[in-house]
Amino acid sequence: MDRAMELMRDAKTIAVVGVSSRPERDSHDVARYLLEHGYTVYMVNPTEQEVLGRPVYASVSELPEAVDIVDIFRRPEHVGPVVADAIAAGAKAVWMQLGIVNEAAAAEARAAGLEVVMDRCTKIEHRRLGLAAG
Repeated sequence: MDRAMELMRDAKTIAVVGVSSRPERDSHDVARYLLEHGYTVYMVNPTEQEVLGRPVYASVSELPEAVDIVDIFRRPEHVGPVVADAIAAGAKAVWMQLGIVNEAAAAEARAAGLEVVMDRCTKIEHRRLGLAAG
């Protein structure tokens, strides 16, 4: 089992940054999936008010607790501030979704002691674990 899968196995709390209230968006689908599979999911997007019946926070720093994974649905050029926010908020890991790679932000996160996953999907990794219900 690789480290990304271990992170999914061990995580309890996940912040979905860039979550959308639009059901056709991947961030919405992944947030819903994570909720359905027992994770405590915090929605983060300064332009949204509510997603999946849950309040949306403007930043990771505003969450009521430190999270295990900050799951990032932002373009690579916008990842740096999210990583800085995750570091300040005491997150354990940052996870950049499929197609998202930012080596500078990853280096910053690692230097602060966070684990980093890039260009992978939390939903896909969870399914690979075999934890998904039928």
